[in-house]
Amino acid sequence: MTTMTPAGQSESAPTSKLKKGITGPLLFLFILGDVLGAGIYALMGALSAEVGGALWAPLILALLLALLTAGSYAELVTKYPRAGGAAVFAERAFKKPIISFLVGFSMLAAGVVSAAGLSLAFAGDYLATFLDVPPIPAAIVFLALVACLNARGISESMKSNFVMTVIELSGLVIVIVVVAIMLGNGGGDVSRIGQFPAGSVPAAATLSAAIIAYYSFVGFETSANVAEEIKNPSKVYPMALFGSLATAGVVYILVGLASSIALPADELSESSGPLLAVVAASGVGVPEWIFSLIALVAVANGALLTMIMSSRLTYGMAEHGLLPSVLGKVLPKRKTPWAAIVATTLVAMALTLIGDVSTLAETVVLLLLFVFISTNVAVLVLRKDKVEHKHFTVWTFVPVLGVLSCVLLLTQQDAQVWLFGLLLLAAGVVLHFIARAVRKSRDS
Repeated sequence: MTTMTPAGQSESAPTSKLKKGITGPLLFLFILGDVLGAGIYALMGALSAEVGGALWAPLILALLLALLTAGSYAELVTKYPRAGGAAVFAERAFKKPIISFLVGFSMLAAGVVSAAGLSLAFAGDYLATFLDVPPIPAAIVFLALVACLNARGISESMKSNFVMTVIELSGLVIVIVVVAIMLGNGGGDVSRIGQFPAGSVPAAATLSAAIIAYYSFVGFETSANVAEEIKNPSKVYPMALFGSLATAGVVYILVGLASSIALPADELSESSGPLLAVVAASGVGVPEWIFSLIALVAVANGALLTMIMSSRLTYGMAEHGLLPSVLGKVLPKRKTPWAAIVATTLVAMALTLIGDVSTLAETVVLLLLFVFISTNVAVLVLRKDKVEHKHFTVWTFVPVLGVLSCVLLLTQQDAQVWLFGLLLLAAGVVLHFIARAVRKSRDS
């Protein structure tokens, strides 16, 4: 991978209405916090059911698959540092408004539904450890607070993310440290890290588990939607993107090794809180309430980052005529997209009333894979498009392999998820034509 500047062209990037308040370290922590998320606290149990104690194998494979699509994002974000992310890339590459709209719609569905699910998770058992309140009203209040922080400013949101990511990461570090202490005291069983389930084919088991592990790396794509607010994106973005994914991968692998050493695979797979079980098995006296608090922070961080992405994506699509122009309004002093923040927050609040978003969440993953395919193809299509500033360039075979990896993961989705995904896409098509009709009516 290289960084290139077209001969004779300047390095100046396009101007923006949004404030450039994201530095390299803040961007690194933004992506790291979104990738780590809350899922890792339950991930090891699901993985151990597939690969036994060899938890490291699917995590490494999933990291490699995620890096393929990340390479495409690195090129396109530095080439076109505009809010809107994958939808903007699709618009430039395919010149078809319907495709651009559906890519953006898929990302919006993923973001808003994820935020609704995270708010319900925040207001559920985690919050009940400290405060007994009805979950749905608590989720709505939580989303309102997230919206206020989002509207206050990108720098404030990023600084909050800094604190929450450090806390979130500390929980995983605790797991690694207590198992290291356990090993030092003569406990644990290192031999388990190479044990696959009896009768399984290691390669097939690793692939099957990698599909689960891949989901734990999803989240890096949200960073494309704050590209317009990054200082010096051509230099900063690739370093932050690959650095955060590599860091998350190392942490995941160490947590996987620690989990295998501390507990047999069957105990891990049967636990709804596998990392809590790992800490308890270590014999090191860490109070359980600490993990409840860390999980709350992890969920809150995920919701904040997801709503930042959703609002910036909505703003970017409005700026490009894919959504009503009113959604592109910005606070004059704060320079944040207030209309988009209000709209996405209201939709997320409405989704919390459903109470059960598990099927929808699985469908969102399906839609994200379509977004990734679009982005990988867009890299190749836009190679002929030259820009007047320095940008990152990925090797050509990387987006090709990225498409193939997404297709491979799509084949693992069941029929029910496919059906629901197609229904959502159909709804997106209807919304697109309604929005286009309204614009034509206003122009006439």
